[in-house]
Amino acid sequence: MAMNNKKTLVYVKGRLPVAGVVISGILMLLGIMFFSVGYGVADIDKETIWNSIVSFDKNNLSHQIMYELRFPRVLAGAIIGAGFAVCGAIMQAITRNPLADSGILGINAGAGIMVAICFVFMPSLSFTGIAVMSFLGAGMGMALVIGIGLMTRKNSLQTILIGSAITAFLTALSQGLIIRSGIGQDLAFWYAGGLAGARFNQVTVVGGCFVLAMVMSVMLSPSITALSMGEDIAASLGINTKKVKLLSFFAVTLFAGSSVAMVGNIGFIGIVIPHVTRKLVGTDYRAVIPCSATLGALLVVLADLGARSINPPHEIPVAAIIAAIGVPFFLLLARKKG
Repeated sequence: MAMNNKKTLVYVKGRLPVAGVVISGILMLLGIMFFSVGYGVADIDKETIWNSIVSFDKNNLSHQIMYELRFPRVLAGAIIGAGFAVCGAIMQAITRNPLADSGILGINAGAGIMVAICFVFMPSLSFTGIAVMSFLGAGMGMALVIGIGLMTRKNSLQTILIGSAITAFLTALSQGLIIRSGIGQDLAFWYAGGLAGARFNQVTVVGGCFVLAMVMSVMLSPSITALSMGEDIAASLGINTKKVKLLSFFAVTLFAGSSVAMVGNIGFIGIVIPHVTRKLVGTDYRAVIPCSATLGALLVVLADLGARSINPPHEIPVAAIIAAIGVPFFLLLARKKG
């Protein structure tokens, strides 16, 4: 166990050093990203990849493939993986619910229905506009779950049930709206959770949102650690719990809303990664947040590579690969937590 220098906040220390997890994770991530951009229907050798990074030639077809398709794809995978993982870590701390995740608590579904509305009724809207609408939808989904939970005197099980019901309802509305408008086939891969459509302009917008939300999360991490122990403990340490919760929810909606706008609803990252991270580095969120971001990015980039490798040249949505990992993990966790 470890103790805060000024107060009596106690947290569990991890088995591994934080710097070791982050540095080794980043090195592995960079290596897999470098391999991933060269793998596809048209394999590209390492020398060409390096040359496209050092000196881009717009007349070189391989370089064009790198910049228009491969680089945005792997960057998008890393960003949304890190974002969803941090979302889950924060939600589990704030709600003190080990099963909390933006995909289960209606946040992703809220973002999804707003994106669907944009596609159907505002087809000429820029991606920045779509990202803003998605952010508002994520906030709406979160507000619905929290609001209904407060009216029903929620406990951990009720929170999950309410979130699952809201998710199912909003998802059904989104799908019905898209099918009714006749654009379901065009949006099928986005709705299934795929990275193939990611482009640099989208990565720039989502990356900016990620950086802002990540800075907020890191700054809030000591207070989030205290909240994970209980509101009474946090209040006794002089923490404004309402303010911390509000800012944390803002960061979560920023992460989730921008990510869903680009790649659709990819669930279970926020359940799997934070639990693995706490096993490795403990329960201090100054360590959990950066390590979750690193491992989340690594998971999605690996899953995307697997999605392209199982049945080439066809692709499986990356969400399906992650769900194949996440569903058994979720069931095992639910059974373990009773």
